[in-house]
Amino acid sequence: MAKDAKVAVKKQYKKTQPVRLYQKGVFTSFRRSRTHQWENQALVAIQNCQSKEDAKWYMGKRVAYVYKVKNVSNNTRYRCSWGKVINTHGHAGAVRVKFAHNITARAMGATVRIMLYPNKTV
Repeated sequence: MAKDAKVAVKKQYKKTQPVRLYQKGVFTSFRRSRTHQWENQALVAIQNCQSKEDAKWYMGKRVAYVYKVKNVSNNTRYRCSWGKVINTHGHAGAVRVKFAHNITARAMGATVRIMLYPNKTV
């Protein structure tokens, strides 16, 4: 009888929202001057990052640009370009990102994911 009582009791799990391990950002432009443009450095405006001090926390964090393509590869139509935050840009919380392969200019205005790892504060 003791075995029947154990089988009947089922553990209840609370349903919670999934945890998002990244912060949203927008690829705004390439790093540029009046006459020159650096395609190997992308400028990204991070959501809720308003100052240079806030942007310094994101130094070294990984950045992912996820996009959809026509052809299926590895059973998926999504691809990802990875980069790393290398420095801040200006005083309004923007950062400079260096991607492993230069990000296309067509992605301007698109959303990127700034991963919250590697975390250096722990």
